[in-house]
Amino acid sequence: MLVRDAWRLAVGTLTAMPVPPPEHVDRRRAGVAMVLAPLAALPLALGAAAIALLGQLAGLSHLVTALLAIGVVVVGNRALHLDGLADTVDGMAASYDRERSLQVMKTGTSGPAGVTAIVLVLGLQVAGLASVLAGEGGVRLAVLVLVAVCASRAALSLCCARGIRPAREDGLGRTFTQTVPPLVTVLVWTVVAAALAGAGAWAGLPWWRGALAVAVAAAVAGAIILRAIRRFGGVTGDVLGAAAEAALAAVLVTLA
Repeated sequence: MLVRDAWRLAVGTLTAMPVPPPEHVDRRRAGVAMVLAPLAALPLALGAAAIALLGQLAGLSHLVTALLAIGVVVVGNRALHLDGLADTVDGMAASYDRERSLQVMKTGTSGPAGVTAIVLVLGLQVAGLASVLAGEGGVRLAVLVLVAVCASRAALSLCCARGIRPAREDGLGRTFTQTVPPLVTVLVWTVVAAALAGAGAWAGLPWWRGALAVAVAAAVAGAIILRAIRRFGGVTGDVLGAAAEAALAAVLVTLA
């Protein structure tokens, strides 16, 4: 079944949740999986929201609570996206030669540029979330955190929109690239913008703050994609991870 296989592919790829493998994997299922990415991130989002709520109830500092919540998200996806972020930045910093950059990205090791990128992006995520948690709201703030984590994964549908070509013919990214119709990508972003605007309003923020956070995340993810196209000739699986992590940072900082 198409949707079942796509759901298993999305959850199995984007989280550490144990799920049965899909019976079939093809580009059509991969495209649906990327559309479902915000929902597939729900287990990670629930973990982050639970930590946010428990931290508030226990009287932990907002910074400690935020660090624990982001840690749950990182562990929950095996740090897959952070690895992609490091590899992407290392590739961009390595050389202006396309083949050399792609080779650096395939080595699996993180250089100074990649490590610095991880520190900066994680720092922005934690600082942004800590600021969000400084407000009053309890359960409402926890729901806002949940929706924010899910919304950030809309970046994956943008990376895989038709017209954005793969950088190489092998690798994980080749299966997913150019599988999401542009109108579907717009629909995904519209839905997550509405959801985050509603969650933000319920938590006491201006209704437009959530929509703005999604718009900023889309702009940041788009900038990463454009840079990857210029440097690598297209996107890779690493670029998908980099876009997702940067989008989460953008959402949380804008909400803050």
